[in-house]
Amino acid sequence: MQPLNNADDPPVTIHVLHRVKPGCEATFEQVLGDLITAAHSYEGHLGVNVFRSGNNTNPEYQVVFKFDQGSHFKQWESSAIRQQLLTRVNQLTVDAGQISVLTGLETWFTLPTKPGLPPPPRYKMFVITWATIFVLISLMNQLVIPLLHSLPSLLGTLIVTGLMVFLMTYVVMPRITKLFAQWLYPKAKH
Repeated sequence: MQPLNNADDPPVTIHVLHRVKPGCEATFEQVLGDLITAAHSYEGHLGVNVFRSGNNTNPEYQVVFKFDQGSHFKQWESSAIRQQLLTRVNQLTVDAGQISVLTGLETWFTLPTKPGLPPPPRYKMFVITWATIFVLISLMNQLVIPLLHSLPSLLGTLIVTGLMVFLMTYVVMPRITKLFAQWLYPKAKH
């Protein structure tokens, strides 16, 4: 078995936007369920999230698949069962759908109102991530680390890094991405 975070074979997040033909939602849901069940049986599959628009006149489904490695996603992507199910999906949708494959930090740079946008250039992701981590580490050095001085060093490091990743993923980066949306995504309508 290969390591989970091989730099040459990083984890991937696949975002697919489906526009379902009106009146085909129930059948689409059944086929989508079959697609999700089939994906679960593939090595490296980490889960699926489905977001429904709630708009009955133009029903949209955003489906997010996660795989631990790009090679595992490629196995799923080229599988016969996926191809068969996509043929059924395409009969129920307005178009072939919009697909984005994300690896690494670009998943931090997803605007919640525009999840199908391609990620910004890597240099922009670097600048925003670096500046944000600099501010968070500076704050932690002043506010959090002094409170942990009585703990063993390894435990303190575990707490600080866990807090940092939690804040970056769930609190800070979604807000920073919105704040800098004009610079990160200059061609997108905000």
